[in-house]
Amino acid sequence: MMTDTCVVVPTVREWECVREYVANAREHGHDDRLFFLLVTEEFCDTDAMERMLDDLDVEGAVFDGADRDAWYDEHGIEEYGHVVPAASHAETSFGLLYLWANEFEYGFFIDDDTLPHDTDFFGTHYANLAHEGSVTEVRSDEQWVNVLYQNFEEHGLYPRGYPYAAMDETVETGKTDVERGDVVASQGLWTNVPDLDAVRILMDGDLQGQAQTRTTREDYGEDFVAAEGQYLTVCSMNLAFRREVVPAFYQLPMDDNEWDVGRFDDIWSGVFLKRACDVLGTQIYNGAPLCEHNKAPRPTFDDLNNEVPALELNEHVWEVVDEVGGDADDYAEAFAAMADALAEGEFSQWNNGEFLNFVGEHMRDWLAALDELGAGDRAAPEAEVVADD
Repeated sequence: MMTDTCVVVPTVREWECVREYVANAREHGHDDRLFFLLVTEEFCDTDAMERMLDDLDVEGAVFDGADRDAWYDEHGIEEYGHVVPAASHAETSFGLLYLWANEFEYGFFIDDDTLPHDTDFFGTHYANLAHEGSVTEVRSDEQWVNVLYQNFEEHGLYPRGYPYAAMDETVETGKTDVERGDVVASQGLWTNVPDLDAVRILMDGDLQGQAQTRTTREDYGEDFVAAEGQYLTVCSMNLAFRREVVPAFYQLPMDDNEWDVGRFDDIWSGVFLKRACDVLGTQIYNGAPLCEHNKAPRPTFDDLNNEVPALELNEHVWEVVDEVGGDADDYAEAFAAMADALAEGEFSQWNNGEFLNFVGEHMRDWLAALDELGAGDRAAPEAEVVADD
């Protein structure tokens, strides 16, 4: 099997987690498919990261800020280097550029504070992306699906990015059929520390950025998709996707902006991807494989300060994109329509509304950078992998 998958790990702390993921991949026979791309900063021990990859005998590379700048120059996109913010979780977008330029067929996002469970982690994601047949479909009367809906009566949790106006929703479930190739992204969920925003962490009584309420395997049931026209939070800590979605999966510019907005890179990218999927008739698959999320303690108020500038925007950004791109024929066209709506919109009625114009301009530059890289669209081969239970 050729190396067809780029595993993107943004890290400044716990890069040794890669050892556990490599061991899991090797146990289940996927290690020869994987290229591990560690995206880091110059203040980190990049030599130690490279030695770890050598020691593990896996294909991979380490890119700090200077390395990324050199890569942009080498590939003729130095004028678009700003689309990947410095020292931000949103630097996962560099992984998307690298994947695109090197023509990998699949991508994985893995956060460095996670570990795989004792299941076939990579194989389950591959199988999800190759899923065909029946799957649970979820919708609500608020047009939003809580990815933690299955045991909500017990834990009462809403994930980071879920709009406050969409709470207290009425959930409906049914079944839908998907054709092979229709699943373009696979979101694995998490045990231990749930992915919550700062307000909800504070309401849960935790000042250390984690949560008093924890999740376990028992909180999750059947895998599911959100129905057409329904939105959901997409967290990039445990995620696999097909190459074709890269134009519509830009991880939005956070932290390094004049509004001090952070923490919504994967949330808004998930909203935009879901809109594109609805237009194109494809699906984001949710559930297994679970990962263990071991978020390190940090002041909850630090996260709150990063989130507050865009909390109001998060209530409305999905409504803006829900109205555009309906006639698009591919992910780039759908994303371009959303970029135009944000770049040219007038959002002064919301706090920091100009940030949406900033995001829209960066989305346009994202598409331009991909065009400059010159990698043409190609259909991804189907993974013939059956996951272990």
